Amino acid sequence: MSATSLDVGVEYPFSARPASEAAAQLHRVAADRPMTRVTMPFGGDVWVVHRNAAAREVLTDARFVREPFRTGRREVPYFVQFPAFLTTTLQFEDPPQHTKLRRLVQRAISPAAVKAMRESAADYADELLATMATKGHRANLVSEYALPLPIQMLSNLLGVPAGDRADFERWASSTLAVAGVAPEDIARDMADLHAYLASLIAARRARPREDLISSLARAQDSDESLADGEILTIAMLLLVAGFDNTANFITIGVSSLLHNPDQLAAFREDPAGLAASTVEEVLRHGRFSLGTPVAGIGGLVPFVATEEIEIDGVVIAEGEAILIDPASVNHDGVAADHDDRLDVTREQNPHLTLSYGLHHCLGAPLARMEMQVALERLFTRFPHLSLDGDPVVNANHLSRPIVELNVTW
Repeated sequence: MSATSLDVGVEYPFSARPASEAAAQLHRVAADRPMTRVTMPFGGDVWVVHRNAAAREVLTDARFVREPFRTGRREVPYFVQFPAFLTTTLQFEDPPQHTKLRRLVQRAISPAAVKAMRESAADYADELLATMATKGHRANLVSEYALPLPIQMLSNLLGVPAGDRADFERWASSTLAVAGVAPEDIARDMADLHAYLASLIAARRARPREDLISSLARAQDSDESLADGEILTIAMLLLVAGFDNTANFITIGVSSLLHNPDQLAAFREDPAGLAASTVEEVLRHGRFSLGTPVAGIGGLVPFVATEEIEIDGVVIAEGEAILIDPASVNHDGVAADHDDRLDVTREQNPHLTLSYGLHHCLGAPLARMEMQVALERLFTRFPHLSLDGDPVVNANHLSRPIVELNVTW
């Protein structure tokens, strides 16, 4: 991966370095220019946006679309080879189809609907923590807590039996892998997942329940009808992306708090009161408080300009690709005060980790609730929780999840 020739001290991308140095580097890059043209390992060139304000312009401009990626006319410019099946999901749709699908799904994942799910999330979190406690004083927080919680909640939302959670976890891990998984294994897992979801959709059409699949199936007979294939793309996006990303941020949140004793002390004083602001800060700060080096490269799903568009003084030509680097725009030295620090009491938090505008993360209310519940219940049950080793990251996975975080209490 390469970028255009730049002055020393403002290069982007840049190699991993201590978090404080990485944040300072992102400040210098954003001060120098709003974006950098980068040649990706896959898909060619793309503009990578560094400034928060410029990113918001891009994310609210309907002239930036994803249709060329969805139709296969263009390979997604990215750091790894983008899984082809993801280009068929809702996140690659553009208005008006995107608007229609989002409107139907948002009814089931509205803030009010998610609020009603909070009690069951807290009950399940407490159940997981009780099980951990019976096994001793040490656990891998990922497999025993951070991953099971969002899988359970998404299973409930979609109407998937809890007994199928293990299969969903295996399918998702395989389909999002970018190395180390044989193509034939990915193809088999994809076929199994599609077949299962198709049978679930058919079952809910015949006998609806109070779940998202049933709600979408019932829309078939309303003014906003959905074909089975449309329901499948929605379910795929939620199942594959939803629990994996949420589990990762739960783990990042725990590790970040344990690496910042002053912030942990503040959070322990009022877990319920600070849960919301802590989650927003974890989403903003990302991996900068994990105690591990941070590299200067990242990005949300790219767009393509449908015409010549000027953003913050830079002209994006028709047909050129552009993406937002969340780490950059969350640490641009302007949008948030002292953005190099983790601050669980931060009141104004303009992060773009969950995107913004038309493509704001569809499952954001659910993900936020799950993170809040997970952190609050964990530190309430185990107030003296501590790390037992460094986190283990799976670099062969699209989201680079933490797959092991051992803790003691």
